[in-house]
Amino acid sequence: MITVTALTHRFGESIALDDVSLTIPDGEFCLLVGPNGSGKTTLVRHFNALLEPDAGSVAVDGVDVTDDPLAARRSIGMVFQQPRDQLVAATVGADVAFGPENLGLPREEIDRRVESALAAVELSGRADDHVDALSGGEQARVAIAGALAMAPSHLVLDEPFAGLDLRARRSLLDRLDALHDSGTSVVVVTHDLRDLHERADRIVVLAGGEIVADGPPAEVGALEPHGVDGGC
Repeated sequence: MITVTALTHRFGESIALDDVSLTIPDGEFCLLVGPNGSGKTTLVRHFNALLEPDAGSVAVDGVDVTDDPLAARRSIGMVFQQPRDQLVAATVGADVAFGPENLGLPREEIDRRVESALAAVELSGRADDHVDALSGGEQARVAIAGALAMAPSHLVLDEPFAGLDLRARRSLLDRLDALHDSGTSVVVVTHDLRDLHERADRIVVLAGGEIVADGPPAEVGALEPHGVDGGC
């Protein structure tokens, strides 16, 4: 479970998040939407202590993330808006294997996870490709595969479909469905609700650093007044 309590974050004099409280139960499929500058990306970067709050707290499975950021990062798989920033190895396979290797898993299990994760993003057979030679969309798929290979209990994706072609999009949606069905909580920051609205258990709408709507898709309904553009 991810528990956000009275979270406030400032960038200089600007308030990015203002007293935000939110609980994401295990196994929930949650969409975070809102206009540019609404605080979506800032919020999820607190989930694994990439940012520290000015006030309030975030706990993952009952543990404050600032007290044990490594535990939070083991529990939460994070895919950023700029995937190149999280690629750490020279080749596709080595990059996807990096996280599982750091968990100390047996080689056979690491290889199984890498193969499964690459298949999920339509990159089977590309393990030896150099990441610097990939397109932006392909790099995004590698970043997603790296998060999937960690088998996290919570998966957070920030605009994961940007740059994906239709086939890769469908493959990723299938994997998200399987993860959700297996009990993994899925949080997607997005401005593109295609194929996601009907999958979501819940939609949380942010504007001006505050939650302005929160509920099942049928209840949140009309998003137009708040806007659903991407952004921080």
